[in-house]
Amino acid sequence: MTPERIGRRIKWFREQRGLTQDEVAKRLGFNDRQTLSDIEAGKRKVSPDELVALTQSLKVRLDDLLDPFRLVGEGGFNFRVGEVDSEAVEAFAEQASRWIATYRELGRQTGVATARLGQKLELTRESSLDDAAASADALRAMWNLGDVPADTLERALECELGTLVLYVDAPPGVSGAASHLPGLQTILVNRSEPASRRAFDLAHEVFHILTWDAMPPARIEGWEPRPTKGNHVERLANKFAACLLMPEAVVRARWAIRGDVSVRDWLIVTARSLRVSPSALQWQIHNLGLLGKAEMVDVAGNGGDPFAPQPLLFSAAFVARVHEAVEGGRLSLRRAAVLLGLSLSTFADVCRSYGRPLSYDS
Repeated sequence: MTPERIGRRIKWFREQRGLTQDEVAKRLGFNDRQTLSDIEAGKRKVSPDELVALTQSLKVRLDDLLDPFRLVGEGGFNFRVGEVDSEAVEAFAEQASRWIATYRELGRQTGVATARLGQKLELTRESSLDDAAASADALRAMWNLGDVPADTLERALECELGTLVLYVDAPPGVSGAASHLPGLQTILVNRSEPASRRAFDLAHEVFHILTWDAMPPARIEGWEPRPTKGNHVERLANKFAACLLMPEAVVRARWAIRGDVSVRDWLIVTARSLRVSPSALQWQIHNLGLLGKAEMVDVAGNGGDPFAPQPLLFSAAFVARVHEAVEGGRLSLRRAAVLLGLSLSTFADVCRSYGRPLSYDS
């Protein structure tokens, strides 16, 4: 752990306890608060005796200050949820923090440079829905996402932004999440959701990652694809996601050659090809003025693709980094399984699924 990260944790716990620098400095026997200020700023290392004293003063464990495989007082989350208990969301947040911190720490150990976000959307809370749509079109062109952006968005995120995309087993009711951490942006997608929901969540969280500084999202938000509900930031995010996945030019072109195919059948077939839900596509063509509200049809129950396979757990880049740490002796097998929240056998299965069997399992 670097002095900077230890210092940030000390400051975070101190502020969480409602203590001033003067109060903690006196408890540690410092002559003034400047010494503690330097420690919190990462300008001065903390001695072992001072660390012990800090755990007592702040009422924390030593691991709370020193464990590099945790996120403490840093980063932020945005969770997209339906009906789910808040305690389940917070438990998931703790596990997600472990995954992200593990990936970051193992990269740091091998000298992997952190990615610095170089692109942002020029949108604010005052932006219009048309602005969000235009931003989606511009990003699709810049990243060469093609006519079916759902097929290429994940790869573009990794190449263009260095974003870590993880497919995880989230609690029922949690569709996905985004994590904003300096040097490492992460999107987590519930791999048990239908393919259309996964694609929409990915696009929605792209908006938050690219606008986080200007419009920090709520920690927890409801899952609602319709553009007519929710606060304005979420309306912008939903509009952006819809226009990114269902480009106006593509939708209009396909609608123009619909012929005598019924609206319902066209929605189901076209939505499947775009990897979106028929409901979301119907709202999109309605918003484009192609379908009146009175003409809208019932497409409930047609949002899933029975032929779409469930993604593998985590991602190739994530598993490769953990696997290499275990095989290189930098991380014990048991510790790796605990950090990932898996049993030893499941961890071995995950490694094999990516073509990376563990030595002990050969």
